[in-house]
Amino acid sequence: MTAGESGLRPGIRYQPDETPPVPLAFGLGLQLVVLCVAGIVLTPAIVIRAAGGSEAFLSWAVFAAILVSGVTTIIQAVRFGRFGAGYVLLMGTSGAFIAVCVAAIAEGGPEMLATLVVISSLFQFVFSTWLSLFRRILTPAVAGTVIMLVAVTVMPIIFNMLTDVPDGVPAPAAPISALATILVIVVIALKATGTWRLWAPVIGVVAGSVVAAFFGLYDVDRVTEASWIGFPNGAWPGFDLEFGPVFWGLLPAFVFVTLVGAIETVGDCIAIQRVSWRRPRAVDFRAVQGAVAADGIGNLLSGLAGTVPNTTYSTSVSVAELTGVGARRVGVVVGITFIGLAFFPKALAVILAIPGPVAAAYLTVLLSMLFVVGMKVVFQDGIDYRKSLVTGVAFWIGVGFQNGVIFPEYFSEFAGGLLQNGMTAGGLMAILMTLFVELTGSRRSRIQVEFDLSALPKISEFLRAFAARMGWDTAMADRLDAVGEEGLLTLLQDKSEAERGQRRLLLVAYKEDGGAHLEFIAGTGEDNIQDRIALLGARATGEMIELEQEVSLRLLRHLASSVRHQQYYDTDIVTVRVDRPSD
Repeated sequence: MTAGESGLRPGIRYQPDETPPVPLAFGLGLQLVVLCVAGIVLTPAIVIRAAGGSEAFLSWAVFAAILVSGVTTIIQAVRFGRFGAGYVLLMGTSGAFIAVCVAAIAEGGPEMLATLVVISSLFQFVFSTWLSLFRRILTPAVAGTVIMLVAVTVMPIIFNMLTDVPDGVPAPAAPISALATILVIVVIALKATGTWRLWAPVIGVVAGSVVAAFFGLYDVDRVTEASWIGFPNGAWPGFDLEFGPVFWGLLPAFVFVTLVGAIETVGDCIAIQRVSWRRPRAVDFRAVQGAVAADGIGNLLSGLAGTVPNTTYSTSVSVAELTGVGARRVGVVVGITFIGLAFFPKALAVILAIPGPVAAAYLTVLLSMLFVVGMKVVFQDGIDYRKSLVTGVAFWIGVGFQNGVIFPEYFSEFAGGLLQNGMTAGGLMAILMTLFVELTGSRRSRIQVEFDLSALPKISEFLRAFAARMGWDTAMADRLDAVGEEGLLTLLQDKSEAERGQRRLLLVAYKEDGGAHLEFIAGTGEDNIQDRIALLGARATGEMIELEQEVSLRLLRHLASSVRHQQYYDTDIVTVRVDRPSD
Protein backbone atom coordinates (compact mmCIF):
# COMPACT_ATOMS: atom_id res chain seq x y z
CA MET A 1 0.00 0.00 0.00
CA THR A 2 1.47 3.36 -1.03
CA ALA A 3 1.72 6.44 1.16
CA GLY A 4 -1.01 8.15 -0.82
CA GLU A 5 -3.34 5.18 -0.53
CA SER A 6 -2.84 4.97 3.24
CA GLY A 7 -3.48 8.69 3.75
CA LEU A 8 0.12 9.48 4.70
CA ARG A 9 1.88 12.72 3.78
CA PRO A 10 5.22 11.54 2.35
CA GLY A 11 6.81 15.01 2.58
CA ILE A 12 6.99 14.91 6.38
CA ARG A 13 10.55 14.04 7.46
CA TYR A 14 10.27 14.65 11.21
CA GLN A 15 7.04 14.82 13.21
CA PRO A 16 6.76 16.87 16.43
CA ASP A 17 7.49 13.82 18.60
CA GLU A 18 10.59 12.80 16.61
CA THR A 19 14.17 14.00 17.08
CA PRO A 20 16.14 15.17 14.05
CA PRO A 21 19.97 15.31 14.16
CA VAL A 22 21.38 18.31 16.00
CA PRO A 23 22.98 19.85 12.85
CA LEU A 24 19.67 19.66 10.99
CA ALA A 25 17.70 21.11 13.92
CA PHE A 26 20.24 23.90 14.28
CA GLY A 27 20.15 24.67 10.55
CA LEU A 28 16.34 24.84 10.41
CA GLY A 29 16.24 26.84 13.63
CA LEU A 30 18.76 29.30 12.24
CA GLN A 31 16.76 29.82 9.06
CA LEU A 32 13.66 30.59 11.13
CA VAL A 33 15.70 33.06 13.17
CA VAL A 34 16.98 34.68 9.98
CA LEU A 35 13.41 34.96 8.78
CA CYS A 36 11.84 36.42 11.90
CA VAL A 37 14.42 38.34 13.90
CA ALA A 38 14.23 41.41 11.66
CA GLY A 39 10.47 41.62 12.23
CA ILE A 40 10.92 41.27 15.99
CA VAL A 41 13.36 44.20 15.97
CA LEU A 42 11.66 46.42 13.39
CA THR A 43 8.18 46.41 14.99
CA PRO A 44 9.21 48.15 18.23
CA ALA A 45 11.53 50.41 16.22
CA ILE A 46 8.63 51.54 14.01
CA VAL A 47 6.33 52.03 17.00
CA ILE A 48 8.76 53.98 19.18
CA ARG A 49 10.10 56.22 16.41
CA ALA A 50 6.59 56.98 15.15
CA ALA A 51 5.51 57.90 18.69
CA GLY A 52 8.55 60.10 19.29
CA GLY A 53 10.12 57.83 21.91
CA SER A 54 13.75 58.07 22.99
CA GLU A 55 16.63 56.03 21.61
CA ALA A 56 17.28 54.72 25.12
CA PHE A 57 13.76 53.31 25.33
CA LEU A 58 14.12 51.88 21.82
CA SER A 59 17.31 50.06 22.86
CA TRP A 60 15.56 48.59 25.89
CA ALA A 61 12.38 47.64 23.99
CA VAL A 62 14.30 45.74 21.27
CA PHE A 63 16.38 43.88 23.88
CA ALA A 64 13.25 42.92 25.87
CA ALA A 65 11.32 41.90 22.74
CA ILE A 66 14.01 39.43 21.64
CA LEU A 67 14.27 37.94 25.13
CA VAL A 68 10.50 37.50 25.48
CA SER A 69 10.28 35.99 21.99
CA GLY A 70 12.94 33.42 22.86
CA VAL A 71 11.34 32.39 26.16
CA THR A 72 7.82 32.06 24.74
CA THR A 73 9.00 30.19 21.62
CA ILE A 74 10.51 27.56 23.93
CA ILE A 75 7.26 27.41 25.93
CA GLN A 76 5.29 26.85 22.72
CA ALA A 77 7.56 23.98 21.66
CA VAL A 78 8.07 22.20 24.99
CA ARG A 79 4.53 22.69 26.40
CA PHE A 80 4.63 23.25 30.16
CA GLY A 81 1.36 21.91 31.55
CA ARG A 82 -1.44 23.86 29.92
CA PHE A 83 0.93 26.46 28.48
CA GLY A 84 2.32 25.89 25.01
CA ALA A 85 1.16 24.12 21.87
CA GLY A 86 3.80 21.39 21.66
CA TYR A 87 4.60 22.49 18.11
CA VAL A 88 7.12 24.76 16.38
CA LEU A 89 5.32 28.09 16.68
CA LEU A 90 7.65 31.06 16.68
CA MET A 91 6.76 34.02 18.87
CA GLY A 92 7.61 37.60 18.02
CA THR A 93 6.40 41.18 18.19
CA SER A 94 2.99 41.75 16.64
CA GLY A 95 2.49 44.19 13.78
CA ALA A 96 -1.24 44.31 14.53
CA PHE A 97 -0.46 46.38 17.64
CA ILE A 98 1.50 49.10 15.85
CA ALA A 99 -1.32 51.67 15.71
CA VAL A 100 -2.54 51.30 19.30
CA CYS A 101 1.01 51.11 20.71
CA VAL A 102 1.97 54.34 18.93
CA ALA A 103 -1.09 56.01 20.47
CA ALA A 104 -0.25 54.68 23.95
CA ILE A 105 3.34 55.96 23.89
CA ALA A 106 2.42 59.30 22.31
CA GLU A 107 -0.40 60.00 24.80
CA GLY A 108 0.90 58.37 27.97
CA GLY A 109 4.53 57.38 27.49
CA PRO A 110 6.24 53.99 27.77
CA GLU A 111 4.69 53.50 31.21
CA MET A 112 1.20 53.66 29.74
CA LEU A 113 2.15 51.14 27.05
CA ALA A 114 3.40 48.68 29.67
CA THR A 115 0.23 49.01 31.77
CA LEU A 116 -2.12 48.53 28.81
CA VAL A 117 -0.23 45.49 27.51
CA VAL A 118 -0.30 43.79 30.92
CA ILE A 119 -4.04 44.39 31.49
CA SER A 120 -5.07 43.36 27.97
CA SER A 121 -2.97 40.17 28.18
CA LEU A 122 -5.23 38.89 30.96
CA PHE A 123 -8.07 38.57 28.45
CA GLN A 124 -6.05 35.98 26.52
CA PHE A 125 -5.92 33.71 29.55
CA VAL A 126 -9.71 33.95 29.86
CA PHE A 127 -10.06 33.29 26.15
CA SER A 128 -7.78 30.24 26.38
CA THR A 129 -9.58 28.77 29.39
CA TRP A 130 -13.03 29.10 27.82
CA LEU A 131 -12.05 28.41 24.23
CA SER A 132 -14.63 25.63 23.97
CA LEU A 133 -17.38 28.21 24.47
CA PHE A 134 -16.17 30.07 21.37
CA ARG A 135 -16.03 27.01 19.11
CA ARG A 136 -19.14 28.04 17.16
CA ILE A 137 -17.57 31.40 16.34
CA LEU A 138 -13.93 30.45 15.76
CA THR A 139 -14.77 28.00 13.00
CA PRO A 140 -12.29 26.70 10.39
CA ALA A 141 -13.76 29.28 7.98
CA VAL A 142 -12.91 32.12 10.37
CA ALA A 143 -9.47 30.78 11.28
CA GLY A 144 -8.56 30.03 7.65
CA THR A 145 -9.69 33.48 6.50
CA VAL A 146 -7.52 35.14 9.15
CA ILE A 147 -4.51 33.05 8.03
CA MET A 148 -5.02 34.08 4.40
CA LEU A 149 -5.35 37.71 5.45
CA VAL A 150 -2.05 37.49 7.34
CA ALA A 151 -0.36 37.04 3.97
CA VAL A 152 -2.44 39.89 2.46
CA THR A 153 -1.52 42.19 5.34
CA VAL A 154 2.20 41.48 5.26
CA MET A 155 2.81 41.23 1.50
CA PRO A 156 2.69 45.01 0.80
CA ILE A 157 5.49 45.46 3.34
CA ILE A 158 7.40 42.61 1.71
CA PHE A 159 7.04 44.10 -1.76
CA ASN A 160 8.30 47.45 -0.47
CA MET A 161 11.40 45.66 0.82
CA LEU A 162 12.23 44.64 -2.74
CA THR A 163 13.37 48.21 -3.44
CA ASP A 164 14.81 48.88 0.02
CA VAL A 165 18.38 49.65 -1.01
CA PRO A 166 20.73 52.48 -0.02
CA ASP A 167 21.73 55.28 -2.35
CA GLY A 168 24.63 54.61 -4.67
CA VAL A 169 23.87 50.91 -5.18
CA PRO A 170 23.63 49.89 -8.87
CA ALA A 171 20.04 49.74 -10.13
CA PRO A 172 20.14 46.02 -11.07
CA ALA A 173 21.30 45.00 -7.56
CA ALA A 174 17.86 44.66 -6.01
CA PRO A 175 16.05 42.73 -8.76
CA ILE A 176 19.01 40.43 -9.49
CA SER A 177 19.63 39.50 -5.85
CA ALA A 178 15.88 38.95 -5.24
CA LEU A 179 15.58 36.86 -8.39
CA ALA A 180 18.59 34.74 -7.42
CA THR A 181 17.08 34.08 -4.00
CA ILE A 182 13.65 33.04 -5.18
CA LEU A 183 14.97 30.94 -8.09
CA VAL A 184 17.31 28.93 -5.85
CA ILE A 185 14.60 28.29 -3.25
CA VAL A 186 11.92 27.30 -5.76
CA VAL A 187 14.14 25.11 -7.94
CA ILE A 188 15.58 23.19 -4.99
CA ALA A 189 12.17 22.83 -3.31
CA LEU A 190 10.54 21.58 -6.52
CA LYS A 191 13.24 19.23 -7.82
CA ALA A 192 15.47 18.18 -4.90
CA THR A 193 14.76 15.24 -2.62
CA GLY A 194 15.90 14.26 0.85
CA THR A 195 18.20 16.56 2.78
CA TRP A 196 18.70 19.04 -0.05
CA ARG A 197 15.03 20.05 0.05
CA LEU A 198 15.29 20.78 3.76
CA TRP A 199 18.03 23.33 3.15
CA ALA A 200 16.34 25.11 0.23
CA PRO A 201 15.44 28.32 2.12
CA VAL A 202 18.88 28.69 3.73
CA ILE A 203 20.69 28.03 0.45
CA GLY A 204 18.47 30.56 -1.30
CA VAL A 205 19.16 33.27 1.26
CA VAL A 206 22.91 32.61 1.17
CA ALA A 207 22.92 32.68 -2.65
CA GLY A 208 20.96 35.93 -2.72
CA SER A 209 23.24 37.52 -0.12
CA VAL A 210 26.34 36.54 -2.10
CA VAL A 211 24.89 38.14 -5.23
CA ALA A 212 23.93 41.23 -3.21
CA ALA A 213 27.45 41.47 -1.77
CA PHE A 214 28.85 41.51 -5.30
CA PHE A 215 26.88 44.73 -5.89
CA GLY A 216 27.84 46.16 -2.49
CA LEU A 217 24.30 45.73 -1.17
CA TYR A 218 25.18 43.65 1.91
CA ASP A 219 25.64 46.00 4.89
CA VAL A 220 29.15 45.05 6.03
CA ASP A 221 29.53 48.22 8.11
CA ARG A 222 26.65 47.19 10.39
CA VAL A 223 28.49 43.98 11.22
CA THR A 224 31.95 45.52 11.77
CA GLU A 225 30.65 48.36 13.96
CA ALA A 226 28.53 46.15 16.24
CA SER A 227 30.05 45.04 19.57
CA TRP A 228 30.38 41.37 20.40
CA ILE A 229 28.61 41.51 23.73
CA GLY A 230 26.28 44.26 24.78
CA PHE A 231 23.36 45.32 26.95
CA PRO A 232 20.70 47.94 26.31
CA ASN A 233 21.44 51.56 27.09
CA GLY A 234 17.94 52.20 28.35
CA ALA A 235 16.17 50.97 31.49
CA TRP A 236 12.82 49.43 32.39
CA PRO A 237 10.16 52.15 31.98
CA GLY A 238 7.85 51.07 34.84
CA PHE A 239 4.03 51.36 34.94
CA ASP A 240 1.42 54.10 34.88
CA LEU A 241 -1.01 53.14 37.65
CA GLU A 242 -3.16 56.26 37.67
CA PHE A 243 -5.73 54.63 35.34
CA GLY A 244 -6.80 57.96 33.94
CA PRO A 245 -8.74 58.91 30.78
CA VAL A 246 -5.93 57.85 28.45
CA PHE A 247 -5.93 54.34 29.93
CA TRP A 248 -9.69 53.85 29.71
CA GLY A 249 -9.82 55.37 26.24
CA LEU A 250 -7.20 53.00 24.82
CA LEU A 251 -8.03 49.82 26.79
CA PRO A 252 -10.94 48.66 24.53
CA ALA A 253 -8.73 48.95 21.45
CA PHE A 254 -5.92 47.00 23.13
CA VAL A 255 -8.33 44.26 24.23
CA PHE A 256 -9.80 43.95 20.75
CA VAL A 257 -6.42 43.71 19.05
CA THR A 258 -5.32 41.19 21.69
CA LEU A 259 -8.31 38.98 20.87
CA VAL A 260 -7.62 39.34 17.14
CA GLY A 261 -4.06 38.18 17.86
CA ALA A 262 -5.49 35.24 19.80
CA ILE A 263 -7.62 34.31 16.78
CA GLU A 264 -4.51 34.43 14.62
CA THR A 265 -2.82 32.12 17.13
CA VAL A 266 -5.78 29.72 16.92
CA GLY A 267 -5.42 29.68 13.15
CA ASP A 268 -1.66 29.22 13.32
CA CYS A 269 -1.95 26.31 15.77
CA ILE A 270 -4.59 24.61 13.65
CA ALA A 271 -2.41 25.08 10.58
CA ILE A 272 0.80 23.80 12.20
CA GLN A 273 -1.01 20.65 13.28
CA ARG A 274 -2.15 20.10 9.70
CA VAL A 275 1.37 20.24 8.28
CA SER A 276 3.36 18.52 11.06
CA TRP A 277 2.12 14.91 10.94
CA ARG A 278 2.48 12.21 8.31
CA ARG A 279 -0.98 10.84 8.91
CA PRO A 280 -3.75 13.47 8.80
CA ARG A 281 -5.35 13.80 12.20
CA ALA A 282 -8.09 15.83 13.82
CA VAL A 283 -7.16 19.11 15.43
CA ASP A 284 -6.26 18.79 19.12
CA PHE A 285 -7.86 21.85 20.67
CA ARG A 286 -5.96 21.28 23.90
CA ALA A 287 -2.87 22.24 21.92
CA VAL A 288 -4.75 25.28 20.60
CA GLN A 289 -5.64 26.29 24.15
CA GLY A 290 -2.01 25.87 25.14
CA ALA A 291 -0.87 28.02 22.22
CA VAL A 292 -3.24 30.84 23.18
CA ALA A 293 -2.18 30.58 26.84
CA ALA A 294 1.49 30.80 25.82
CA ASP A 295 0.59 33.79 23.65
CA GLY A 296 -0.91 35.33 26.78
CA ILE A 297 2.33 34.70 28.67
CA GLY A 298 4.20 36.43 25.85
CA ASN A 299 1.98 39.50 26.10
CA LEU A 300 2.18 39.51 29.90
CA LEU A 301 5.98 39.31 29.84
CA SER A 302 6.10 41.98 27.13
CA GLY A 303 4.04 44.30 29.31
CA LEU A 304 6.08 43.57 32.41
CA ALA A 305 9.25 44.26 30.41
CA GLY A 306 7.82 47.40 28.80
CA THR A 307 7.88 46.40 25.13
CA VAL A 308 5.50 45.72 22.23
CA PRO A 309 3.14 42.68 22.60
CA ASN A 310 3.89 39.20 21.27
CA THR A 311 2.08 36.85 18.92
CA THR A 312 2.75 33.65 16.98
CA TYR A 313 4.49 34.02 13.63
CA SER A 314 2.61 32.28 10.84
CA THR A 315 5.81 31.84 8.85
CA SER A 316 6.71 28.89 11.08
CA VAL A 317 3.80 27.05 9.44
CA SER A 318 5.18 27.80 6.00
CA VAL A 319 8.67 26.59 6.92
CA ALA A 320 7.29 23.34 8.32
CA GLU A 321 5.28 22.84 5.12
CA LEU A 322 8.28 23.62 2.92
CA THR A 323 10.90 21.59 4.78
CA GLY A 324 8.74 18.75 6.10
CA VAL A 325 10.18 19.15 9.61
CA GLY A 326 7.88 19.85 12.56
CA ALA A 327 10.10 18.51 15.36
CA ARG A 328 9.89 20.36 18.69
CA ARG A 329 13.67 20.44 18.92
CA VAL A 330 13.67 23.07 16.15
CA GLY A 331 11.48 25.37 18.27
CA VAL A 332 13.80 24.97 21.25
CA VAL A 333 16.79 25.87 19.06
CA VAL A 334 15.00 28.98 17.83
CA GLY A 335 14.14 30.10 21.36
CA ILE A 336 17.66 29.62 22.66
CA THR A 337 19.08 31.46 19.63
CA PHE A 338 16.74 34.40 20.20
CA ILE A 339 17.84 34.66 23.83
CA GLY A 340 21.49 34.47 22.81
CA LEU A 341 21.05 37.14 20.13
CA ALA A 342 19.74 39.58 22.71
CA PHE A 343 23.20 39.63 24.32
CA PHE A 344 25.34 39.38 21.14
CA PRO A 345 24.81 42.41 18.92
CA LYS A 346 27.48 41.20 16.48
CA ALA A 347 25.55 38.01 15.67
CA LEU A 348 22.32 40.00 15.42
CA ALA A 349 23.98 42.43 13.02
CA VAL A 350 25.01 39.58 10.69
CA ILE A 351 21.36 38.64 10.31
CA LEU A 352 20.02 42.18 10.11
CA ALA A 353 22.58 42.99 7.40
CA ILE A 354 20.82 40.67 4.96
CA PRO A 355 19.54 42.98 2.21
CA GLY A 356 15.85 43.81 1.99
CA PRO A 357 15.37 42.36 -1.51
CA VAL A 358 16.82 39.00 -0.42
CA ALA A 359 14.63 38.82 2.67
CA ALA A 360 11.60 39.90 0.62
CA ALA A 361 12.13 37.13 -1.94
CA TYR A 362 12.43 34.55 0.85
CA LEU A 363 9.27 35.80 2.57
CA THR A 364 7.35 35.84 -0.71
CA VAL A 365 7.78 32.07 -1.06
CA LEU A 366 6.84 31.38 2.55
CA LEU A 367 3.80 33.67 2.64
CA SER A 368 2.55 32.24 -0.65
CA MET A 369 2.53 28.82 0.95
CA LEU A 370 0.90 30.26 4.06
CA PHE A 371 -1.98 31.56 1.94
CA VAL A 372 -2.58 28.04 0.61
CA VAL A 373 -2.47 26.66 4.16
CA GLY A 374 -5.26 29.09 5.06
CA MET A 375 -7.31 27.79 2.14
CA LYS A 376 -6.82 24.22 3.37
CA VAL A 377 -8.06 25.18 6.84
CA VAL A 378 -11.22 26.73 5.34
CA PHE A 379 -11.95 23.54 3.37
CA GLN A 380 -10.96 21.06 6.09
CA ASP A 381 -14.55 20.21 7.12
CA GLY A 382 -16.10 20.69 3.70
CA ILE A 383 -17.54 23.84 2.19
CA ASP A 384 -21.12 25.03 1.77
CA TYR A 385 -22.69 28.29 0.68
CA ARG A 386 -22.56 29.73 4.22
CA LYS A 387 -18.82 29.07 4.63
CA SER A 388 -18.21 30.30 1.10
CA LEU A 389 -20.04 33.55 1.79
CA VAL A 390 -18.32 34.15 5.14
CA THR A 391 -14.87 33.44 3.71
CA GLY A 392 -15.32 35.37 0.46
CA VAL A 393 -16.92 38.50 1.91
CA ALA A 394 -14.58 38.67 4.93
CA PHE A 395 -11.49 38.12 2.80
CA TRP A 396 -12.25 40.86 0.29
CA ILE A 397 -13.36 43.31 2.96
CA GLY A 398 -10.03 42.66 4.64
CA VAL A 399 -8.23 43.33 1.35
CA GLY A 400 -10.23 46.54 0.85
CA PHE A 401 -9.45 47.94 4.29
CA GLN A 402 -5.80 46.89 4.01
CA ASN A 403 -5.52 48.95 0.83
CA GLY A 404 -7.50 51.89 2.25
CA VAL A 405 -10.18 51.90 -0.45
CA ILE A 406 -13.31 51.29 1.68
CA PHE A 407 -14.63 54.72 2.73
CA PRO A 408 -11.32 55.89 4.22
CA GLU A 409 -12.90 59.23 5.20
CA TYR A 410 -15.00 57.35 7.76
CA PHE A 411 -12.87 54.39 8.81
CA SER A 412 -9.23 55.49 8.56
CA GLU A 413 -9.25 56.89 12.11
CA PHE A 414 -11.89 54.58 13.59
CA ALA A 415 -10.76 53.13 16.97
CA GLY A 416 -7.23 54.37 16.50
CA GLY A 417 -6.96 53.07 12.95
CA LEU A 418 -7.74 49.43 13.80
CA LEU A 419 -9.54 48.78 10.52
CA GLN A 420 -6.53 49.83 8.48
CA ASN A 421 -5.18 46.36 9.18
CA GLY A 422 -6.71 43.85 6.76
CA MET A 423 -6.41 40.93 9.17
CA THR A 424 -8.29 42.87 11.86
CA ALA A 425 -11.03 44.11 9.54
CA GLY A 426 -11.53 40.80 7.72
CA GLY A 427 -11.34 38.74 10.90
CA LEU A 428 -13.93 40.95 12.59
CA MET A 429 -16.25 40.62 9.58
CA ALA A 430 -15.88 36.82 9.56
CA ILE A 431 -16.69 36.69 13.28
CA LEU A 432 -19.73 38.94 12.93
CA MET A 433 -21.13 36.94 10.00
CA THR A 434 -20.57 33.64 11.80
CA LEU A 435 -22.19 35.05 14.94
CA PHE A 436 -25.19 36.16 12.89
CA VAL A 437 -25.60 32.65 11.46
CA GLU A 438 -25.48 31.18 14.95
CA LEU A 439 -27.95 33.64 16.47
CA THR A 440 -30.46 33.24 13.63
CA GLY A 441 -30.15 29.46 13.31
CA SER A 442 -32.61 26.79 14.38
CA ARG A 443 -33.63 26.64 18.02
CA ARG A 444 -31.50 24.15 19.92
CA SER A 445 -32.97 21.48 22.16
CA ARG A 446 -30.91 20.45 25.20
CA ILE A 447 -30.88 17.77 27.83
CA GLN A 448 -28.38 17.24 30.65
CA VAL A 449 -28.05 13.72 32.02
CA GLU A 450 -25.70 11.54 34.02
CA PHE A 451 -22.53 10.55 32.20
CA ASP A 452 -23.42 6.88 32.47
CA LEU A 453 -25.23 4.07 30.67
CA SER A 454 -28.23 4.67 32.92
CA ALA A 455 -28.89 7.86 30.90
CA LEU A 456 -29.74 5.94 27.69
CA PRO A 457 -33.54 5.89 28.24
CA LYS A 458 -33.58 9.67 28.81
CA ILE A 459 -31.46 10.26 25.71
CA SER A 460 -33.72 8.04 23.62
CA GLU A 461 -36.86 9.81 24.81
CA PHE A 462 -35.27 13.22 24.17
CA LEU A 463 -34.15 12.37 20.61
CA ARG A 464 -37.48 10.81 19.63
CA ALA A 465 -39.34 13.85 20.93
CA PHE A 466 -36.94 16.08 18.95
CA ALA A 467 -37.62 14.06 15.77
CA ALA A 468 -41.36 14.39 16.32
CA ARG A 469 -41.10 18.20 16.70
CA MET A 470 -39.15 18.37 13.44
CA GLY A 471 -41.86 16.34 11.67
CA TRP A 472 -39.52 13.44 10.83
CA ASP A 473 -40.70 9.88 10.30
CA THR A 474 -39.99 6.77 12.37
CA ALA A 475 -36.92 5.83 10.32
CA MET A 476 -35.20 9.13 11.16
CA ALA A 477 -36.21 8.82 14.81
CA ASP A 478 -34.71 5.32 14.94
CA ARG A 479 -31.49 6.59 13.38
CA LEU A 480 -31.21 9.43 15.89
CA ASP A 481 -31.88 7.00 18.71
CA ALA A 482 -29.10 4.71 17.48
CA VAL A 483 -26.64 7.61 17.09
CA GLY A 484 -27.45 8.80 20.59
CA GLU A 485 -26.69 5.37 22.00
CA GLU A 486 -23.47 4.88 20.03
CA GLY A 487 -22.28 8.41 20.77
CA LEU A 488 -22.65 7.86 24.51
CA LEU A 489 -21.03 4.40 24.37
CA THR A 490 -18.07 5.79 22.44
CA LEU A 491 -17.49 8.60 24.93
CA LEU A 492 -17.78 6.20 27.86
CA GLN A 493 -15.07 3.87 26.59
CA ASP A 494 -11.99 3.69 28.82
CA LYS A 495 -13.65 5.86 31.48
CA SER A 496 -13.44 4.70 35.08
CA GLU A 497 -16.37 4.85 37.46
CA ALA A 498 -14.74 7.80 39.20
CA GLU A 499 -14.41 9.73 35.92
CA ARG A 500 -18.01 9.05 35.02
CA GLY A 501 -19.22 10.24 38.40
CA GLN A 502 -17.36 13.54 38.09
CA ARG A 503 -18.94 14.50 34.76
CA ARG A 504 -22.33 15.33 33.33
CA LEU A 505 -23.33 14.84 29.71
CA LEU A 506 -24.99 17.68 27.81
CA LEU A 507 -26.70 16.63 24.58
CA VAL A 508 -27.68 19.41 22.15
CA ALA A 509 -29.82 18.74 19.06
CA TYR A 510 -30.81 21.10 16.26
CA LYS A 511 -31.96 20.98 12.63
CA GLU A 512 -29.80 22.27 9.79
CA ASP A 513 -29.95 21.78 6.01
CA GLY A 514 -32.67 19.15 6.33
CA GLY A 515 -30.67 16.95 8.72
CA ALA A 516 -29.91 16.82 12.42
CA HIS A 517 -26.82 17.94 14.32
CA LEU A 518 -26.12 16.35 17.68
CA GLU A 519 -23.48 17.58 20.13
CA PHE A 520 -22.30 15.35 22.97
CA ILE A 521 -20.41 17.44 25.56
CA ALA A 522 -18.69 15.50 28.33
CA GLY A 523 -15.35 14.91 30.07
CA THR A 524 -12.01 14.86 28.25
CA GLY A 525 -10.60 11.57 26.91
CA GLU A 526 -7.17 10.67 25.56
CA ASP A 527 -8.23 9.21 22.19
CA ASN A 528 -9.77 11.36 19.49
CA ILE A 529 -12.94 9.74 18.10
CA GLN A 530 -12.62 11.57 14.79
CA ASP A 531 -9.14 10.09 14.26
CA ARG A 532 -10.29 6.60 15.22
CA ILE A 533 -13.22 6.68 12.78
CA ALA A 534 -10.91 7.94 10.00
CA LEU A 535 -8.58 5.01 10.63
CA LEU A 536 -11.47 2.57 10.39
CA GLY A 537 -12.38 3.94 7.00
CA ALA A 538 -8.85 4.01 5.57
CA ARG A 539 -6.88 1.04 6.77
CA ALA A 540 -6.76 -2.43 5.29
CA THR A 541 -4.48 -3.78 7.98
CA GLY A 542 -3.21 -2.33 11.22
CA GLU A 543 -3.23 -2.57 14.96
CA MET A 544 -5.97 -4.58 16.60
CA ILE A 545 -8.30 -2.68 18.92
CA GLU A 546 -10.95 -3.79 21.37
CA LEU A 547 -13.95 -5.41 19.67
CA GLU A 548 -16.41 -3.24 21.58
CA GLN A 549 -14.66 -0.07 20.39
CA GLU A 550 -14.49 -1.34 16.80
CA VAL A 551 -18.19 -2.16 16.69
CA SER A 552 -19.28 1.09 18.32
CA LEU A 553 -17.15 3.25 16.05
CA ARG A 554 -18.25 1.42 12.91
CA LEU A 555 -21.88 1.86 13.87
CA LEU A 556 -21.39 5.56 14.54
CA ARG A 557 -19.58 5.99 11.22
CA HIS A 558 -22.35 4.07 9.40
CA LEU A 559 -25.18 6.05 10.97
CA ALA A 560 -23.69 9.55 10.78
CA SER A 561 -22.80 11.68 7.77
CA SER A 562 -19.90 13.28 9.64
CA VAL A 563 -18.30 13.07 13.05
CA ARG A 564 -16.12 15.82 14.54
CA HIS A 565 -14.29 15.40 17.83
CA GLN A 566 -12.93 18.49 19.61
CA GLN A 567 -10.83 17.92 22.71
CA TYR A 568 -10.25 20.70 25.22
CA TYR A 569 -8.98 20.61 28.77
CA ASP A 570 -11.87 19.38 30.95
CA THR A 571 -14.25 19.26 27.98
CA ASP A 572 -14.81 16.65 25.27
CA ILE A 573 -17.18 17.54 22.40
CA VAL A 574 -18.39 15.16 19.69
CA THR A 575 -20.48 16.75 16.92
CA VAL A 576 -22.42 14.35 14.70
CA ARG A 577 -24.43 15.17 11.60
CA VAL A 578 -27.24 12.77 10.76
CA ASP A 579 -28.99 12.93 7.39
CA ARG A 580 -32.48 11.58 6.84
CA PRO A 581 -32.62 8.03 5.45
CA SER A 582 -33.20 7.89 1.70
CA ASP A 583 -36.56 6.50 0.62
